[in-house]
Amino acid sequence: MPIPTIIKVDLTRSPRENPALHNRYHPDIPPIAAVKPGKTFKVECVEWTGGQIKNDDSAEDILNVDLTQAHYLSGPIHVEGAEPGDYLEVEILEIQAYPGSEWGYTAIFDVNNGGGFLYDIFPRAAKTIWDFDGIYCTSRHIPGVKFAGLIHPGIIATAPSPKLIREWNKRESDLVSKDPNRVPPLAYLPYPETAHMGSLTGAKAMAAAKEAPRTIPPREHGGNVDIKNLSRGSKTWLPVYVPGANFSVGDLHFSIGDGELAFCGAIEMNGIITLRTKILKNGVSLHGNQRNPMCMPGPVETRFSKWLTFEGISVDDNGVQFHLDASLSFRQACLNAIQYFKRFGYTGEQCYMMLSAIPVEGRINAIVDVPNALCSLSVPTDVFDFDVLPTDGGHLCRVTLNPPKTDEEETPDPNVERRLKHKVFVKHDSFLKKSHL
Repeated sequence: MPIPTIIKVDLTRSPRENPALHNRYHPDIPPIAAVKPGKTFKVECVEWTGGQIKNDDSAEDILNVDLTQAHYLSGPIHVEGAEPGDYLEVEILEIQAYPGSEWGYTAIFDVNNGGGFLYDIFPRAAKTIWDFDGIYCTSRHIPGVKFAGLIHPGIIATAPSPKLIREWNKRESDLVSKDPNRVPPLAYLPYPETAHMGSLTGAKAMAAAKEAPRTIPPREHGGNVDIKNLSRGSKTWLPVYVPGANFSVGDLHFSIGDGELAFCGAIEMNGIITLRTKILKNGVSLHGNQRNPMCMPGPVETRFSKWLTFEGISVDDNGVQFHLDASLSFRQACLNAIQYFKRFGYTGEQCYMMLSAIPVEGRINAIVDVPNALCSLSVPTDVFDFDVLPTDGGHLCRVTLNPPKTDEEETPDPNVERRLKHKVFVKHDSFLKKSHL
């Protein structure tokens, strides 16, 4: 028997016309489909912005993207027999690109429109397009790189209860109030103006949208966890808060590196995911009342033979010492990696997006040796078609960038032995000519 597709999308139409999609969390959003535990089904998903980003060489769409609309998720899906206090087990059986849409993108958002982990270093919008060839991807905007993607959903989430929504809104509002004018903001609060509440319409939709939490962060119900190993064959266990669980899925990625550094650092894509569910009755209390979901990676993984690891410690860019600050340590590891790969001719922006999309491994290696936490970022060297390991004579291979260098940019190394040509992504007028690094 063919596997049924319980939610369909039309990429030629606005996601706001599809009642099977929604971009907010709320228990009043009616389920669009129902499934029996143990039955296999397929769900079609749109990329998270709902089609605002195009397959071209301009970053204008990234600069002007309306992030208040994201994420567009498929669902909710009612699971027969699920009750509050249960665990909903979701098994990922398969994920594929949407037929005819075998491409994705990675982006840096403008600091005034989302930013990213290194927003102070890379404050301007940029975009990289990736083309899919089976399990592999390459980019005309980042030459010399090819790798197999560890395809996965960024978001699987159960519907929150009214009580949980009140908790989220209070604690996130309290956080924003500490620095209400911060750019980018400390959190994204409800924004009813662009809410798409699925099949909920009229006055009920308007009332729910005023309190409906945005989908940006991960929370107790799952949400935007962006775990790259939550791929084919994996399982996740989500707490159930409303009858039927009413879970949603979306934000599919062809690949991502640990941390998703650029905020839109995954390779975002339209796709189809195949799932199967199971209910663990009273699972939350029986498994220790976990505050957050659990997951088990599947047997499918990317394999690389060589890695180059960059370390970072709790000392900032100005040499100021901090105490066991793991976020700062990871930042320094990322900046060290970017600085290193720039020596091959890549721009800082290209390095930033590359390290966001490649399945790099991020680690907290030591968090006990005062005053420095040690974090690391490991980059698989197999993805490059030239040698990137340190050598006695320095780096002989560089990537030739186009357009020509300006006076502000570095002069190419005269000892270059090999050059790779590509059409660099087109940036908007205010895009930095040179990385801040």
